[in-house]
Amino acid sequence: MRHIDDDERRARLARRHALHPEHRVADPVAATRAMTVLHSTEPHSVHLAIRARTHGVTLADVDRALYDDRTLVKQLAMRRTLFVFPRDLLPAAWGSASARVAGTEARRLAADVEKAGVCADGAAWVNQAVAQVAARLAAGDDLDVAALRRELPDLEARIVFGSGAWTQEAAAGPRVVTVAGARGLVVRGPNGGHWRLSRPRWTSTRSWLGDVPEALDEAAGYAELVRRWLVTFGPGTEDDVVWWLGGTKSAVRRAFADVEAVPVSLDHGRSGFVLPDDLDPVADPGDWAALLPSLDPTTMGWRHREHYLDAVDAPFLFDRAGNGGPTAWWNGRVVGSWVQDPDGVVQVLARRPLPAAARATLDREAAALTQWLGGEVVNSIYAAPMVRGERLP
Repeated sequence: MRHIDDDERRARLARRHALHPEHRVADPVAATRAMTVLHSTEPHSVHLAIRARTHGVTLADVDRALYDDRTLVKQLAMRRTLFVFPRDLLPAAWGSASARVAGTEARRLAADVEKAGVCADGAAWVNQAVAQVAARLAAGDDLDVAALRRELPDLEARIVFGSGAWTQEAAAGPRVVTVAGARGLVVRGPNGGHWRLSRPRWTSTRSWLGDVPEALDEAAGYAELVRRWLVTFGPGTEDDVVWWLGGTKSAVRRAFADVEAVPVSLDHGRSGFVLPDDLDPVADPGDWAALLPSLDPTTMGWRHREHYLDAVDAPFLFDRAGNGGPTAWWNGRVVGSWVQDPDGVVQVLARRPLPAAARATLDREAAALTQWLGGEVVNSIYAAPMVRGERLP
């Protein structure tokens, strides 16, 4: 069995994630393909993740790919998380991860509708409301949820959800639109706000994309997602893929079989998988540094992170739910975080003293990011505890 140690895993990360300067890519689509998908829970993460993997790409270039060329598309998928997908990968998600999310969300909404006394048949109510949203947007209009609620009275139905201190009453509209989006019927179109804010205007998938390819069946969809994950992140463990995919072990095992994944041994007593044509050694590309945003796909790509993160550092860089804040990297390892001062100047916060070469390179990265942001300050709700100045045991 081929053994791939942590050094080689870091070398693969540097090359395949387009983070080493010599392996950066030309445009936003290539950067997204390199990572399979990009996390988009916080909109600024998309722009910063692309910036870290390209040379000379601007904020306007990213917006053009998202909203003009539409070569990148936002889609709710794995783990009920919003991602930016390369356009050609959407059919795989629609038939597998997104369909799973749509089913879960529709069932929860149906139960809440029945509990609130809105309708005795919650599933039928959800399907009807989703159909109303799809029909309203079929002509190509783009509307935010508030506008949809004004035009479609069913979306104003009040429901109560959550439990205990988290119980709240709200209109059903946003959750109906979420189900419609997860089903691939509607899509987030133009952004009604600044690039750092998420204010989507929804439109029909057909009007946004033109020709809409048919969704793959579930098995084929999962197989394609897992194949691309292995290209980007392999080797990875079964646990890694189950976590990333938000799926079941049986679905992941079937996908491994479908793509003919090959088992390999890893450090720390783990075993993992790669694609059958990915067994050749990968050489260390040399020194590199990177400043990545919160929820960057490199930071969030694996469940088991020993090859790039010291366990003692995790509580300082990840919140209690496992969301990674902004990170500073040196030669394939997370060495700290980064912040901006009120003037927008980027500063690196190292977890421990760094070699002079690492400190100097990271400082150059900070200066370059400061210039790229042009005084814009990005804030994250997933800021690392060390950024917030929390005292941890």
